[in-house]
Amino acid sequence: MSRKDTFHDIVRRALEKDGWIITHDPLLLRYELGNLYIDLGAEKIFTAEREGQKIAVEVKSFLQNSAVSEFHTALGQFISYRMLLAKQYPDYVLYLAVPIDAFTSFFATQLAQSIIQSQQLKLIVYKPQQEVIDQWLN
Repeated sequence: MSRKDTFHDIVRRALEKDGWIITHDPLLLRYELGNLYIDLGAEKIFTAEREGQKIAVEVKSFLQNSAVSEFHTALGQFISYRMLLAKQYPDYVLYLAVPIDAFTSFFATQLAQSIIQSQQLKLIVYKPQQEVIDQWLN
């Protein structure tokens, strides 16, 4: 199993504060060469009349020197995870969780915005110091 991201527990607590129940930590995905792990699986129950919403969250800190390099790695993981998730957990929606500092700097660039749009990335923007979700971007 891979090492937890620096902000893994912070995002977990932020999701719990937002009313999510963590169902997997991590969420296991199997493929022919082994296993992959998405950081978190969570479920939010609304009312009896509505079905529960389920998400899988890949947490990233973007603390390295090169945001572009980290983004390339995260994008590759996201695409692979999304494909496996669709087959193994079709009721889950995959999100990439990024800290607000990275979102307001790198993710605001035209390059990042074009890739987010073309690859249909879903983002959770979180505030690490406050341990809260700032916004959901679908």
